[in-house]
Amino acid sequence: MTIDLKSFVRTIPDYPKKGILYRDITTLIENPEGFRESVERMASIHRGLGITHVAGIEARGFIFGAGVAISLGVGFIPVRKSGKLPGETIGQNYALEYGVDTIEIHADVVDGRHKVLLVDDLIATGGTAIAAVNLLRRTGVVLDHAAFVIDLPGIGGAEKLRAENVSVDALITFEGE
Repeated sequence: MTIDLKSFVRTIPDYPKKGILYRDITTLIENPEGFRESVERMASIHRGLGITHVAGIEARGFIFGAGVAISLGVGFIPVRKSGKLPGETIGQNYALEYGVDTIEIHADVVDGRHKVLLVDDLIATGGTAIAAVNLLRRTGVVLDHAAFVIDLPGIGGAEKLRAENVSVDALITFEGE
């Protein structure tokens, strides 16, 4: 029996602002079967590809990325907001609707010997994911796969990521939203 993961995702209208349909994954991760199934599906798609690390984007990407890393038996790289990691870091700026933000990883965590899978809960505009790809690739890693629980294809982020030569897999699609 296949679990319908989409049925576990709650939609909250007008959050965080009017006109937005917020796709809430907390209802998915609160369900043990749904959470386990989502992590295992993401891991199984990428098993056998030589992945050495999973990079999860703060914060919800930590939830799924850590589980995928455990399932694949590989290390986990937290991609954090600026100023959150101790020690030497490298960062990548990216544009927001009104300004610029920065994400960081530890400077010494990976290099050209590693193959990284990027994981997050949702791909919408793709801005943060593309910044994470660029940041990780600056270390010399191979990063040509990304996994998301939800894709909002109408917004175009997955296509932008594919244009960066990254294969994109999503477990759930919400068309036109």
